[in-house]
Amino acid sequence: MNHTSNAQLTQVVLPGKVDVDGFRIERGPVPSPGAGQVLIDMEASGISFAEQQMRRAKYYDQPPFPFVPGYDLVGTVLATGDGVDPALAGQRVAALVKVGGWASHVVLDADKLIPVPDGISAVDAETVVVNGITAWQMLYRKARVHAGQTILVHGANGGVGSTLVQLARVAGVKVIGTASARHHEALMEQGVVPIDYRTEDVPARVREIAPDGVHAVFDHIGGRSVVDSWKLLAKGGTLVSYGSASTKDDSGSKQWPVLKIIARLAVWNAAPNGRSAYFFNIWTGVKNSGVFYGRLREDLGEVFALMSAGELTAKAAAVLPFERITEAMRLAESGTVAGKVVLTP
Repeated sequence: MNHTSNAQLTQVVLPGKVDVDGFRIERGPVPSPGAGQVLIDMEASGISFAEQQMRRAKYYDQPPFPFVPGYDLVGTVLATGDGVDPALAGQRVAALVKVGGWASHVVLDADKLIPVPDGISAVDAETVVVNGITAWQMLYRKARVHAGQTILVHGANGGVGSTLVQLARVAGVKVIGTASARHHEALMEQGVVPIDYRTEDVPARVREIAPDGVHAVFDHIGGRSVVDSWKLLAKGGTLVSYGSASTKDDSGSKQWPVLKIIARLAVWNAAPNGRSAYFFNIWTGVKNSGVFYGRLREDLGEVFALMSAGELTAKAAAVLPFERITEAMRLAESGTVAGKVVLTP
């Protein structure tokens, strides 16, 4: 199947370490899929914490500049390469790519695609690709939560945080969530016990609510917060650290804050106290490609099914075109939005 020859590729390029207004928009010819590949007409891609780190040259395994960012995407298959089932053309799919998503047309390996069920829009699906996989795998593959337990979610209004909250509530898990005061009402409507991390002593409040400790803590803050989080675990509890937001503006090594967390978790895990700690990286195991992408399809399939059933609500904070990338980045980095900022070509 051929794509229209008069179409043009539009993409957002990160030229180097820049301010939020330093992204460039470039145009060029639409690429063609090779053997085993498909060409995707990109409909929605998101702004993740990763891109906020990348523009500061702080993401620990980002490619050399210049490159096209975009951690994940949703779109429709336009054309198929040799060896790919031509019936894929016209299907809506999602993909986790790490970089390259902020482009109107993207060539990807056909075996890395995740089908999006009918009835879910591209923007709605996009809000839960990286966030949904991250939240699902942390809850079920790492912390193994189940009904009746209590968990602590830091940044409960954020992209991953709000998805964690919804998935946990569906599972019958009690959620304590940190967020600034403006988000508390919305969190309470979802059955979350909110804590204002700006004005309250978070560990003290958590101990009041859960005197025996919590079964799991999900921490994207890093630094001092990880230590507090570990101390709040009940016996048999699990700490899942998945970022180092507290060090995002520090100068110095990209790897150091994460390596420091991983080293600390290793020491804690070695102690015989019945608790466990993990650093979650969505790409762990990617070298075994078949298993890795099979698991992604399975886990995101579960998330999409909950969305189709109305148990999980998409949270798009804003939907903006590539031309408004500066505004979109400002919004994503402001810390004032609930949910995900989505880009469309």
